[in-house]
Amino acid sequence: MEIKRDSYLQQLIDFMWDGQVKVITGIRRCGKSFLLRTLFKKYLLENGVSDKQIITIELDLTRDIKYRDPLELSAYVRSRTEGKNEQFYLFIDEIQMSDTVKNPYNPQGKEITFYDALNDLRELDNLDVYVTGSNSKMLSSDILTEFRGRSDEIRVHPLSFAEYYSAVGGDREDAFENYAFYGGMPLIISRPNDKAKMSYLTSLFSEVYLKDIAERKSIEHGDVLEQILDILCSSIGSLTNPTRLRNTLASKTGINVSAVTVASYIKHLEDAFLFSESKRYDVKGKSYFEYPYKFYCEDVGLRNARIGFRQQEMTHIMENIIYNELIVRGFSVDIGVVFSREKNTNGSSVRIPREIDFVVTDGNKKAYIQSAFALPDEEKEAQELKPFSLTGDSFPKIIVRKDIRKRWYDESGILNIGLTDFLLDSTVI
Repeated sequence: MEIKRDSYLQQLIDFMWDGQVKVITGIRRCGKSFLLRTLFKKYLLENGVSDKQIITIELDLTRDIKYRDPLELSAYVRSRTEGKNEQFYLFIDEIQMSDTVKNPYNPQGKEITFYDALNDLRELDNLDVYVTGSNSKMLSSDILTEFRGRSDEIRVHPLSFAEYYSAVGGDREDAFENYAFYGGMPLIISRPNDKAKMSYLTSLFSEVYLKDIAERKSIEHGDVLEQILDILCSSIGSLTNPTRLRNTLASKTGINVSAVTVASYIKHLEDAFLFSESKRYDVKGKSYFEYPYKFYCEDVGLRNARIGFRQQEMTHIMENIIYNELIVRGFSVDIGVVFSREKNTNGSSVRIPREIDFVVTDGNKKAYIQSAFALPDEEKEAQELKPFSLTGDSFPKIIVRKDIRKRWYDESGILNIGLTDFLLDSTVI
């Protein structure tokens, strides 16, 4: 089954022949290779590029194992392209499989890596370079450092609900229930039954993600990493910080590690694209709070698998899905905080923080979003609307709800919109 990934494909098209190395990153198994070697290649062939102009190297295959040597890789590609009149496209898959080799002209000098090879090939006027790499050895920080600002990063995510629904069709709400349970890892759609889906998602953690992190970061306390992973999966959308997580570890498992160690392990999970951090933002003060913050899982299916498909609290799952959707749409996403003056039981005036689930920005575009599973009565509705009234501005305000189908604006201009309607309409904001 060919699943459309039009937004990512368009990014590749827009970056063609800009003189940069195009680096496709993202969590493993999210469809990076399919995007490059199937969808983008199909686009090129349909637009006059011949198959011989596309050089494909798959470093995870035995047939291409010698090109793991960056010197062999560079020599081979140059032999195919130098002095030719045609334009060529180089696709390198699984670049993290590349080796580091000694400089044959200076064995004691700096070793040669695939970054050196790609920076060299980037200089060829008739070659456009595209690579994919797994999260374990192909991270954004590495790219920016080693390519010295001469690369375009295309960050690929698991399927959005719109992409998922375009593949499965049928009733929207039924499709969403499956998406909220199994998530959007592309291979989920082709798994034949529930047991196969669960098994696949569970194995990704044990056989892929955790092994990748352990290999790259030389993890000493694998049990600590797994416990932190479990806590984060169980508490998506909850305010936390390394000290709180350290205390939770100690109380629940008896494991005693420093907050610094916890912070470093969280960073490993973020670098692996498994989690994203969202900071709290003072809307009126226009400043960020250092702590606490929230974490959201890159894919709710992976989150559900990690905790044994228990804890199916739709309020938190829904919030995570909305967060991921906003990231896919290219927004910066913060947790909004506004303050109100209210009287306590003693009659004294106190400053009370109120939370807006998401403050989203993209250039000059800005909006406030609340995620509400249901608003069954006036009290719950007033609770959700209160933070909007405290922002002191006229930016769009949206409540995404699971309990409605049709959208409408209330008397304050706040948009009430159903969850699946929001997820399938990228023009809402």
